[in-house]
Amino acid sequence: MESLVQFISNPALLSVILLCVLCVRGVNVLLSIIISTLCAGLISGMNVKHVMDVFIQGMGGNSETALSYILLGAFAATMAHSGFTNVISNKIAKFVSGKKLILLSVLALIAMASQNIIPIHIAFIPIIIPPLLSVMNDIKLDRRAVACVLAFGLKMPYIAIPVGFGLIFQNLIADNMIQNGVNVLRSDIWKSTLILGVGMLAGLLVAVFISYRKPRVYLPRPVGEREQSLASEVSLMNAGDGNTFKKSHWIIILAAVATFIVQLITKSLPLGALVGLGIIFTCRVIPQDKMDHMMNEGIYLMGYVAFVMLVAAGFASVLKETGSIETLVNLVLNYLPQNIILTSLIILILGLFITIGIGTSFGTIPIIAVLFVPICVKMGFNPQQIIVLIAAAAAKTGLLLTVEEHSVIGGLGEAVSGVTAEYCPVPVKKIGIDDVFGHSGPAVGLLAEFGLDAEGLTKRIEAIVKN
Repeated sequence: MESLVQFISNPALLSVILLCVLCVRGVNVLLSIIISTLCAGLISGMNVKHVMDVFIQGMGGNSETALSYILLGAFAATMAHSGFTNVISNKIAKFVSGKKLILLSVLALIAMASQNIIPIHIAFIPIIIPPLLSVMNDIKLDRRAVACVLAFGLKMPYIAIPVGFGLIFQNLIADNMIQNGVNVLRSDIWKSTLILGVGMLAGLLVAVFISYRKPRVYLPRPVGEREQSLASEVSLMNAGDGNTFKKSHWIIILAAVATFIVQLITKSLPLGALVGLGIIFTCRVIPQDKMDHMMNEGIYLMGYVAFVMLVAAGFASVLKETGSIETLVNLVLNYLPQNIILTSLIILILGLFITIGIGTSFGTIPIIAVLFVPICVKMGFNPQQIIVLIAAAAAKTGLLLTVEEHSVIGGLGEAVSGVTAEYCPVPVKKIGIDDVFGHSGPAVGLLAEFGLDAEGLTKRIEAIVKN
């Protein structure tokens, strides 16, 4: 009974639970982490000044990562404003020529390059994908396959390849494992996480060649105001022929190559990003009077995630300072099954909930590491197994969304919810026909009436993501 009371009142456990509750309730992530930090410190007996001193000092551990994110955000902004990505999308449309697998392969390569070779993260999606939608319609390509390809290209590279965002992610794992008592080399992380990349590749092949291989017809719709605005912006960025590489585009490629080479040689992503930006600004791809705007846009794109990583590192430092981690580990070991596989499953599920709360794979690592590395060490996990667990727990999705031309009662959404509840708990939002009486009519009209046409789905999905 005494051990149960100690477990329930443990400052580390209470603060992590509070963090998840606040985030799920919609409280700002930064505020949630700071509030949870104060909670952990005060419950353990620390005074407020001591808590904040340790918190701020701990934030410095992720400073290099935060700087890398901001500089790469600026790089992405300059690339988008140069019109480079729009030229690429036009070239792809001509190159594909009705071949589904070629289009999917090209999109996978672009998504992977956005994480490692030309590290612009997700900035390419709103520029490259919309012009290709008509091409996808013409070849009757199932867009769910495209979604799987993009998800694979955006996740797998940084998990398994130590370049670009992969260098950030894997350095975070190594640094936080070292801080929590497990000595590993940064250069060894990818050797362990490679198995996760192979697993994702297998899942992608199943999706493309089995689940979503059949032709799928999508109804054309008028271009909305948002798409017209985007098209106008892209036209202004190109200011000319959108099919021809200009001098500025070749400079962008040179800058990307230079960024890639410098980070490979120096193992410093901030230095690589600075070299790339230096080439772009020196060659006046972006006018000098817009340099401030590009840097501000880089902070807008990536600054929030960078700051989440900083405060997450501070939170982890406070948890260690409270001394409650070792107590929690010893208490947890009494309840965990003496089986590495079952323990791994429990850690992945708990890591999933923390990642859902914080909303960023990179920001989750310091908190996951400070909680789970000591447990894994006591359970007899080797360093390679710990690396795989942390990488997998931090990289999980935070939401599943199902869409069906069917009642949400007894449909696809409920089937997916049943599987995830049993094997991998994650929030599932179901979009379909609600609990109303159905009726007959033209297919196009019925889809619009029930909010299942393109416009209706866009509104419903945006509302779900916003909330």
